[in-house]
Amino acid sequence: MITLYHCVSARSFRPLWAMEELGLSYTLKMLPFPPRALLRDYLDINPIGTVPAFFDGELRMTESAAICEYLAAKYGAGLLDVAREDASFGAYLNWLDFGEATLTFPQTLVLRYRYFEPPERQLPQAAEDYQRWFLARLRAVDAAVSKQDFLCAGRFTAADISVGYALMLAEYLGLEPQFPEAVRSYWERLKLRAGYRHALQAQHRAAIDQGISTTPAPLVGR
Repeated sequence: MITLYHCVSARSFRPLWAMEELGLSYTLKMLPFPPRALLRDYLDINPIGTVPAFFDGELRMTESAAICEYLAAKYGAGLLDVAREDASFGAYLNWLDFGEATLTFPQTLVLRYRYFEPPERQLPQAAEDYQRWFLARLRAVDAAVSKQDFLCAGRFTAADISVGYALMLAEYLGLEPQFPEAVRSYWERLKLRAGYRHALQAQHRAAIDQGISTTPAPLVGR
């Protein structure tokens, strides 16, 4: 049995999206954001209090891009991953990590120092610097999707989910108008996918059923 602990539109959206792309059965447990502050019992599930927490039987994982890689490898039958012998295998792995380490990380600092910290601890210059850092790193995505519909292997993969979530977060931050045109078109293609739309619907239904606010985590406290 697969179980995903999730906050609305937080990083845990990546594995949710992957599971919907693969048509997997799963249990979705919704948490208030931030769970480490609002649901202290969650620390027994994930000691650092972040989402996702993902369970597949006895297996526990907490890194969103790694969970997507796991799901693609174990359950995808080649649908979302790239074979090791494929020439695009290295690019696939690189984009998986790029979405989190290079594109999502700076945005979390923008969120923290522009919105989440109390006024006396906010750092406008730091937030602005990391926003510029994120937008500059979009050049790599722009170079890829200016030539093809998806990032690698000539098709949609888990790498597009990893990078796609970073674009989703950027849209919540109001940065979408600053995307290069090819990146904006790429993001619109991703949002048209049934798996993406089903993931949005699944988290909305689960939040309502479990009495959790449907406000996306990146917008909480703004």
